[in-house]
Amino acid sequence: MTRGRVVSITGAILLAGAVFGWNAIRQEREFRRLIAVGDAALTRDQTYEAIEAFSGALALKRDSMLAHLKRGDSYRRRGELAAALRDLREAAALDPTATRALELLGDVNATMGRYERAIEVYRRYVAIDDRAPQILYKLGLAYYRNGQTARAVEPLRRSITLDDRFAEAHYLLAMCLKAERHTPEAMASLTRALEINPALGAAREELAALNLGQGKTREGLEQLEALAALEPARPERLVNVALAYARVGRTDAAIATLGRAAERYPQADVVYEALGRVWLGAAETHRDGAALTKAVQALEAAAARANASSDTLTLYGRALILSDRIQVAERVLQQAITVWPVEPTAFFYLSDAAARRGHVAAARDALARYIALSDDEQKEQLAGRLAALSTR
Repeated sequence: MTRGRVVSITGAILLAGAVFGWNAIRQEREFRRLIAVGDAALTRDQTYEAIEAFSGALALKRDSMLAHLKRGDSYRRRGELAAALRDLREAAALDPTATRALELLGDVNATMGRYERAIEVYRRYVAIDDRAPQILYKLGLAYYRNGQTARAVEPLRRSITLDDRFAEAHYLLAMCLKAERHTPEAMASLTRALEINPALGAAREELAALNLGQGKTREGLEQLEALAALEPARPERLVNVALAYARVGRTDAAIATLGRAAERYPQADVVYEALGRVWLGAAETHRDGAALTKAVQALEAAAARANASSDTLTLYGRALILSDRIQVAERVLQQAITVWPVEPTAFFYLSDAAARRGHVAAARDALARYIALSDDEQKEQLAGRLAALSTR
């Protein structure tokens, strides 16, 4: 081979290398530009444009963990969870140590209700980095939602150890401890959660319920009053205070609280239903005719609304039966069993009203449905009553 040919071939190889290198540089620049365009679109919450940009980047680099991760996150933000799952799985497979990919993959699985898979993914994250309180919390939450409350306790305790001011972790730990019947520890965790974040309504509601369940009436009522003050736009908060007063026999305080609620929320059905419930309870307990009249008045107004619940109609039917207005009671209770969700006791009271009016078949059918739907401890007695109606 002549020297000239050698030089020509060498020059061609060098030129091809230069062209290849230039193309590689240009492709890398375009890849980075598309990633930057996608990131900018995400900051503007333009997820469709972000997906287009990241898809362009993947056309240049099919094995890019970063592009799969970012497109998967974009799909997640759009709510396209199946597509997000595919990209995030690919990202985690390309780089098993990429903790952000694992976190998002776990989040998507949890959102889809695939808690076993979410638990597995979060555990992979924790195996890489066991000092991430947020991931330990998510692991505990996945266990909790999967019904594994006992297994949720350990990651939640570790999360709190790493970040003692993590109010949501204290609250979730309390819920797990409550489920495991460790009530004093649950109350301590709820108290700590509220020390950190006094506006955490769910924790305050749970602590109120536990206090009342433990017979700590004053403490429970204090929590309910505080919750009503924190959430003044929700009439049911004041209603809960009133019903708690009624349960401990403080009817006057319950009525006064509901009076305040009626002034503040004149259009709230829940207030009038509660007012009727309290007056009806007083009428049944003390055989108080005046209380019964007030119960009927309150419940009549609530039951007349187009969106009256089955519970409201059932209470009104009970009050009418006590008032010896059986015909109207039967009609109201027939309406109560047609409203979803149905209050099971509507069938019981309907059976009573129908039997009093001599409608034996209707009484029997209503009682049979009540027995099927309820967990009444007096089922044997009710079965005897059903047999008597069948015989008639």
